[in-house]
Amino acid sequence: MSALCHGYLSASLVLGAVQLIAGYSFNNCIADSDSSGTHFSCIRRREKNISAIVDDLPSSVTNLTIAINPVWLIPNNSFAHLPILKFLRIDHNHLRNIGPSAFQNLHQLQFLNLSYNNVSKLSRDVFKDLHNLTFLSLTNNKLKQLPVGIFSTTLTLNTLIMRQNLLMDFSGIVESVSHLPNLKTLDLCYNHLTSLSHNASLPASLSVLYLCRNNLFTLGCKPSFLGFIEVLDLSYNARLPTAAFHGVDLKHVKYLRLRSTNVEVMELFNISNIRTDAVDFSGTGLKNDSQLTELCSLLKRKANPIQNLSLSSNGIKKMTNDTFSLCPTITGSLDLSLNELESTSCLLFLSPQMQIRRFNAEHNQLNALPSCHAQNKIPFLEELSYRYNHILSVKSMAFVNTPNITLLQLNINKIAFFHHQALRGLQMLHTLRLDNNLLTELLNDTFQDNSNLQYLNLRNNRIAVIFNGTFLRLGNLTTLDLGGNKITHFQPSGLQGLTSLAKFYLDGNNLLQIDASFHHVFHDALTVLDLKGNQICFLNEKVNPPFTNLSNLRDLKLDAQRPHGLGTLPPAFFRGLYSLKNLYLTNNYLSQFAPDAFNDLTNLTFLSLDSCCKGVAKLEAGVFRKLRKLTKLSAENVGIEDFSAEVFGNLTHLRMLELNYNVMRSMDVNVLLSLKKLRYLDIRNVPLSCTCQNSLLQNWTRQNPNVQVVYLYNQPCPHDTKVKFYNFDTKVCFIDLGEYLFFSTAVVIFLFTLTPILYVKLYWKLKYSFYVFRSWFSEQWRRMREEEENCTFDAFISYNSCDEEWVMDHLVPNLEGNGSGFKLCLHHRDFELGRFIVDNIVSAVYNSRKTVCVVSRNFLQSEWCSLEIQLASYRLFDEHRDVLLLVFLEPISERQLSSYHRMRKVMLKKTYLQWPSPDCMNPVQAQELFWDQLRRAMRAGSRLQTEGEHYKCDDCDSV
Repeated sequence: MSALCHGYLSASLVLGAVQLIAGYSFNNCIADSDSSGTHFSCIRRREKNISAIVDDLPSSVTNLTIAINPVWLIPNNSFAHLPILKFLRIDHNHLRNIGPSAFQNLHQLQFLNLSYNNVSKLSRDVFKDLHNLTFLSLTNNKLKQLPVGIFSTTLTLNTLIMRQNLLMDFSGIVESVSHLPNLKTLDLCYNHLTSLSHNASLPASLSVLYLCRNNLFTLGCKPSFLGFIEVLDLSYNARLPTAAFHGVDLKHVKYLRLRSTNVEVMELFNISNIRTDAVDFSGTGLKNDSQLTELCSLLKRKANPIQNLSLSSNGIKKMTNDTFSLCPTITGSLDLSLNELESTSCLLFLSPQMQIRRFNAEHNQLNALPSCHAQNKIPFLEELSYRYNHILSVKSMAFVNTPNITLLQLNINKIAFFHHQALRGLQMLHTLRLDNNLLTELLNDTFQDNSNLQYLNLRNNRIAVIFNGTFLRLGNLTTLDLGGNKITHFQPSGLQGLTSLAKFYLDGNNLLQIDASFHHVFHDALTVLDLKGNQICFLNEKVNPPFTNLSNLRDLKLDAQRPHGLGTLPPAFFRGLYSLKNLYLTNNYLSQFAPDAFNDLTNLTFLSLDSCCKGVAKLEAGVFRKLRKLTKLSAENVGIEDFSAEVFGNLTHLRMLELNYNVMRSMDVNVLLSLKKLRYLDIRNVPLSCTCQNSLLQNWTRQNPNVQVVYLYNQPCPHDTKVKFYNFDTKVCFIDLGEYLFFSTAVVIFLFTLTPILYVKLYWKLKYSFYVFRSWFSEQWRRMREEEENCTFDAFISYNSCDEEWVMDHLVPNLEGNGSGFKLCLHHRDFELGRFIVDNIVSAVYNSRKTVCVVSRNFLQSEWCSLEIQLASYRLFDEHRDVLLLVFLEPISERQLSSYHRMRKVMLKKTYLQWPSPDCMNPVQAQELFWDQLRRAMRAGSRLQTEGEHYKCDDCDSV
């Protein structure tokens, strides 16, 4: 046992750890949504371990029900963490063993129900901590005896029920309860007691003692043993004789039940001090007139008047007018149920002097109620019941001699014929039950005299049509039940006169439409209308609103229309129902909802849509936008696949949301957050994907302290039922947003700072590198590298088109003519047509021994010229080849050249020439010197000069 308890303790620790990190949800229990976390139900779970059921419950629990589970053991301290528990049910389980300290720390417990289990033995200390216990039920177990002192500390116990066990020792039971000063009710029915012999005394507070269905053959008790008992049930102890009561003090008994015993009641009065009006004569064998007459004589001698006379289950077949003639006045009821009466003869055996107010003839063999005569009135009778007979017909004037009846029960018979004057004379009738019969019609004068009728039940008959004027005189009727009939329609004035009707039940009929009579009959009195299970269907949206006159209607049931549901909800269908609180639309296979279907239901608090739709439900945006007072929405098995704000976002007062068996793959957490008053969410059997799409939802369900998510820990992942939704791995779904934002911001700032610098300093270097890289792999590039020493041209002339006139008029004639013999490459003349410009430039630079750049202000502004000088300077600096010559056509200051870092670097390293200005004193000689120096530079080899030199005409006279 210690190892077993250790296992339970380990399990409880694990579950406790789960609860620490989890939100408002429980493994095997559901909190009552209206109890603020104090009432819990743990029903129909498959858990055998009581710790797994209760360990995750909060300490605030006051009411707890654990029922219909395979639990077989309650270990010690199972409820120690629930110190304020007051109501505990552990019934209808497989309970066999209860630890001696199972209920330790439950000092506030008042109600404990352990019925319908398999407990065969209890420890002496099992109830030791239950100092405030007032009610204890051990019904239907296998207890054979009680340990001595088991109730020693439960001094507040008021009711103790131990029926349906195997108890045999009555003395031990008495000894266990003898010290209980507050015990009032002790139920020991259905046990194996054979005698009431005892060694102790029953507590003086005990007033109700049930000992029915035991094996008592004697009482065997002291004369004063039952001196304080007021209700004593000894029925169905077949061997109990009359002599057992000899000398026993029964003077305080107010009700004694002796059905199916061997006690002769007449003799009982001779040997005991029992009051005659305290004995229930049901099942005592008084079945003929002589016995009943003798009883009446005895009763009249002993007590006059008496309150009730019960003669049920005596086999009485016939009553005569003189049967009760000698009886004393009976001011309460006469019960003749469960006999064999075939006729009541208009109740002529009830003489007026008897003053009976209630007469019960249920469960007899009556087959008809004949016509009666008004002269034989029974003025005091107010309640009459003929239920559970075989009555086929009720003739006219059947109750004319009982004019003061207020309650008449004729239900559960076989009445097929009900005379239209059968109820004549019953002007005081308030309640009439004709349900569960075979009635097919009601005529317009059936209720002619029943103007005070308030409740009329005609359920489960075969009525097909309500004729004109049927209820015309029932202006005080508040409840009319016509459910379970075959009604197809009402005649135009069939409901006329029901001006006070508040509750109207028409469920289970064959109505094809909602009758127009609803518009003008009820005058805003109707509060409940039940149309469940009819044949109402709307195939199009052109329907006049049928409820416009029912402004006070509170409950409307339209669920389960046969055979294929309502079809559609037309626009403005609920117009006029401004007071409606509860609406039922379940099992209707609706194909669509009009977007304004619920717009008039501004006071609706409960809406049931369970199984209302076909396939996947398409709930229009805003369909619930007017339901701002809705507190409970039941939408199970509707086919909802999109939990969106457009549909659910306006339900700001919603407390309970049931979405069991829908098809959402995800739920928007923002929508749930907008439901500020939500306290109960049922998403069982919803295939929520265990992916990053639901990572926020998982976090919400685990950390929300206000919303109970029903059985969250049992919610499986669709892809693997072994993985649960509440703890699937979401690590890959989250990053450190702070760190991410910091580094992202730093990179952006760095790039914004560095980009302008790189643009100014490296733009052309990068662009040139790109072009070189692209050309590197071309066959032309490789060919040029191989044939570099065998150049096609002596010089490639790089110039801007604005300087073309100088090039053609001066440069070309002086280098290609005048005996110079240089071969020049000019872009407008020598570039290959159809080829990329970049490829032509690269080819020209590497197919020429020199590159002559004709520099001017226009040259500096040209991108192509800049690329050309970059390519040439690459050969100059990177390949160490003297291939670049600079010719300045005009003076350019160093400030203007400051942006051209590469060109200034060339000017510092390499010879450059300045075209003489026209203002020179000897321009001709200066130009001759210029051409001579340029020719000499072009003929020079490719060895790079280490020291820069330049030729510039600063003083033309010196040339």
